Amino acid sequence: MTDLAANPAEIAVADHAQGRVAGERRQLRYLVGAICVAVLAIMLAPIALSFLASIKTPQEASQSPPVYLPSQISFENYLKIFDFQAGLSTYAFNSLAVAGIAILLCLALAVPAGYGLARFNFRGKEVLFLIMLAPLMIPYQALLTPLYMMFAKVGLANSHLGLAIIHTVLQLPFSIYLMRNSFEGIPRELEEAAVMDGSSSFQVLRNIFGPLVIPGMVTVALFTFINSWNEFLAALIFMNKETAFTVPIMLVSVRTGRLGAVDWGALQAGVIISILPCVLVYVLLQKYYVSGFLNGAVK
Repeated sequence: MTDLAANPAEIAVADHAQGRVAGERRQLRYLVGAICVAVLAIMLAPIALSFLASIKTPQEASQSPPVYLPSQISFENYLKIFDFQAGLSTYAFNSLAVAGIAILLCLALAVPAGYGLARFNFRGKEVLFLIMLAPLMIPYQALLTPLYMMFAKVGLANSHLGLAIIHTVLQLPFSIYLMRNSFEGIPRELEEAAVMDGSSSFQVLRNIFGPLVIPGMVTVALFTFINSWNEFLAALIFMNKETAFTVPIMLVSVRTGRLGAVDWGALQAGVIISILPCVLVYVLLQKYYVSGFLNGAVK
């Protein structure tokens, strides 16, 4: 009888404990959510302030102390960006052309290099891999002047291809590292089965590994595009014709207003416009960027 009488009390205590644990978990979720919202607000605040400054009149955008909310909405700054010097379309085309060529070169070099380093065993492989990563430790700014002199002699200065080669050299070590990790994540059983069926190494790379490393290739393309689109110093040195300028060089030129003053409204409008392609590319490719390497590969 005593045990039977104690059961309801024990059940009540257990229910209370479970309710307390559930309440603590709910509070923890609220806390994590609040932290995420705070971090998101901190990250988005500069973009929001840039956008608000871009839709002010030039006089209001340069006002001191600054007024954060515009008294009236004006698109004068955006019109100035679109019609600035050679035109925004020219600068955007130059940036897109350089980024596109750099992506193709990075993929053409990083995919076979990562495949060879991940799947073939040969003497000195790890040393070769470290040598390929060594350029990451060298400040590329120190190499730009001799590279410009070299490129000028062969006619690659002021060309999309020349600047794309520079961006490829800057991005290639990280791309090889990323592609090697992508290939190493694929089970060897898939490769062995393909070899037993008579496939060559190239056929294995094209037919078996190619579809499985698409997330890694998309990541390489995404990083290459963002770095090439935003790169400034090499573009400033290698491109000395106005019609060959890229978007970052245009932003430096457009920031100068009357009598040397900074045209904050036009500058912030240019910043907003320059951000849009990077955001668009990421949104379009994010499902590949976050997807697993082997979804459905192993049955």
